[in-house]
Amino acid sequence: MYRIAVMGDTDSIYGFAALGLDTYPVTDPVAASKKLRELAEGDYAVIYITEALADKLTAEIDHYREMMLPAIILIPGVSGNTGKGIQAVKKSVEQAVGSDIIFGS
Repeated sequence: MYRIAVMGDTDSIYGFAALGLDTYPVTDPVAASKKLRELAEGDYAVIYITEALADKLTAEIDHYREMMLPAIILIPGVSGNTGKGIQAVKKSVEQAVGSDIIFGS
């Protein structure tokens, strides 16, 4: 059975544990990169990563974008929304559909 993980700073992810998701508080890019590889090669189908942490893991995240699993989804952290999460979703939709279907952005 697949699982769901959440990675990022403690303040941004601690609430996800109450939903039954596995949380991994990491901020160091080296430790985060290692943890992402470990989760992606494990039994995780979805990995949520805070936008701030994702900025430090661009190459690693891009590596997994081409694969069926895991789905890596960027989420805003306590510091706010940078817009990178919605840009990543938009890019994925464009790749899947072949065109931009989100108008007015």
